[in-house]
Amino acid sequence: MGSSDFPDGGLKAWLVVFGGMCCTFTTFGYVNAWGVFQAYYQETLLKDSLPSSIAWIGSIQYCLVFLPGILVGRLFDLGYFHTILLSCSTLLILATFLTAECTAYWQFLLCQGLAVGLACGGIFGPTMAVIAHWFKKKRGMALGLVAIGSSIGGTVIPIMARNLIPRIGFSWTMRVIGFVLLATLCLANATLKRRLPPANVVGGLFNFRSFRSAPFSCYCVSAFFVFLGIYTMLTYIDVSAVSLGISADISFYLVAIVNCSSGVGRYIAGGLSDRFGPLNIMIPLTSFAAIFTYSWPFAPNQESLICVAILYGLSSGAYMSLLPSPLMAMGDPSDVGRRLGMCMSILSIGALVGPPISGDINSTTKGFQAVGFFAGSTILLGVILMTVTRYLLLGRPLGRI
Repeated sequence: MGSSDFPDGGLKAWLVVFGGMCCTFTTFGYVNAWGVFQAYYQETLLKDSLPSSIAWIGSIQYCLVFLPGILVGRLFDLGYFHTILLSCSTLLILATFLTAECTAYWQFLLCQGLAVGLACGGIFGPTMAVIAHWFKKKRGMALGLVAIGSSIGGTVIPIMARNLIPRIGFSWTMRVIGFVLLATLCLANATLKRRLPPANVVGGLFNFRSFRSAPFSCYCVSAFFVFLGIYTMLTYIDVSAVSLGISADISFYLVAIVNCSSGVGRYIAGGLSDRFGPLNIMIPLTSFAAIFTYSWPFAPNQESLICVAILYGLSSGAYMSLLPSPLMAMGDPSDVGRRLGMCMSILSIGALVGPPISGDINSTTKGFQAVGFFAGSTILLGVILMTVTRYLLLGRPLGRI
């Protein structure tokens, strides 16, 4: 399908982008606020649980944002987009209201971990796929704009939670968040529409022929290693700040700062990728994310932590926004949902085990230096594999891709 076959603009296309922003606000924005809940649960509701045990709640969220992609991607290709979107929107709102009633660890694990994660995964995967129906030349910009929604959500929700909990309590804070999600998901369901007809492509949930492509396989493995480390800093930066003696009333803003600055990184990366190619932007900026992850535990005070949070948000946001873009160009648009789903299912394992591993390292070493080394190294290994992917696609070390 040629570039001229894609609208690359117009009211309907930009409304799809707006709906996509609403979806990432309610999925990644919500999930990326986990650092605030991690710190709050350690201080109050789940103070008798180990930090690594609490981290499993957030890790399950991170994992399930991606893991259902293999199923919902296939259903998207078959034409069930709106069925998935509406049912998962309902589940997300219900799970958030149920979280307000939780008091025990297993209840949080079930409602905020499993139910919220599954719902977010069912919303996020098809949203990314539908963008490929409307944009080609401006796909990077469109994905960057969609990804900004997660930065807005990841900025607003932590600030909302930390300020409302002392005033109206945890339960009513979660209900307020639930009503915010209800409003944004209503907008998403009203504006998101697919353009291409359903395609009953050959095969089942997995298209194993895709793994015969060395670039695709290498890119999937690179994503696994990046996600093994990329959520560590977002999960523990609040906790690490408190360990330095920074007030909990201030430290939670670090999560919001990371998410806010990532919005800038997502938008800039989207525009640059249309000009230079997504991998050429992802490789250097994800390298910077690894460097800032290494440096995070050595920040000695509030000011240096804020600086690291801003720079990490800018660089990691670029990777997150462009992650689907190379996959969209690795095959037929009619199979994009399944292709995205397979990659997301692989990287979800890294997202699942990364933060708890970091929590265990922290508990064992009684510090965050080894945590930063572990997470930074896994991200850097992912960057190396992305560089190999570029070589496999081009047949040479450098070029636009």
